[in-house]
Parts: sequence; C-alpha cells; structure tokens
Amino acid sequence: MLQKNTMLKNLKKPLSIGLLFFISTFLEIYWAVGHFSGKISSGNPDASFFDDAYLMSLFTTIFLTIVFLFLGFIKNKYLKVTIQSIILISVWFFWNYTIFVDRESSWSTYTFKEELYYTFSVSILPILVLAVAAIFSLNYISKKL
Repeated sequence: MLQKNTMLKNLKKPLSIGLLFFISTFLEIYWAVGHFSGKISSGNPDASFFDDAYLMSLFTTIFLTIVFLFLGFIKNKYLKVTIQSIILISVWFFWNYTIFVDRESSWSTYTFKEELYYTFSVSILPILVLAVAAIFSLNYISKKL
C-alpha cells in the first residue's frame, strides 16, 4: 500500500504536466488552424482534422513532458522559462505550419515565404496566449508537486 502511494505521488507531476501539454496543444491547434478542418489532407485523405490534432497533441505531450522534466534541473528561473518558451513556441509553430502545408498549401502555389508568413499570422495570438498560460501553469505545477 505504501509503495503504491509512493508510486502515485511520483507520477503525479509528470501526468499533470502531460495533461497540461495535451490540452494546451490541442486547443492551440484548433484555435490557430482549425479553420482548415474542412479541408482534405494531402498526405492522408482519410485522416480527419481531429485525428491529426489528436496525434500531434499526443506526440507533443510525450516529447515536451520528457524535455521539460529535464529542464526542471535548471536553477536559473529566467533561463529555464526562456528555454521552455522557445521550445513550446517552436513546436506549436511547426505543427501549425505542417497542418497549413498539408491541408492548404500543397493544393495551391504558395512559396515557402508565403507559407511561413501565413502560418505566423494565424499562429501569433493563439501561441502567445496559450504559451504564457501553459508556462505559468507548468511552473505552478512544478512548485506544488
């Protein structure tokens, strides 16, 4: 019984962080590029937008949870938050870009520069709002658990 409680206590922090990343990534994808949900994927025409958002959120959750648990060893708070923000923003921008290319750009004649500009323009608000919320929540979870 004592061993089970210890194991549960040790898993509480990673599971909370993972849940935070899953929900925030899923929300960010739908907020930023959800208007492409009616478009057909060029990579897999049978895949729904929900399936793509779910899998991207799942991969992001696993990757970021591991990375951010290791970043927890950084003692300089400002350096840690800066690195966390850069990683989170980069991953989310990459997913938004991937969805835009898969569901819109590949069916048209966008240049690489236009793809980046469009992705940036639809991503800036959702990424900034949710990244700030996620980083604050992450640091709160890290202190409390």
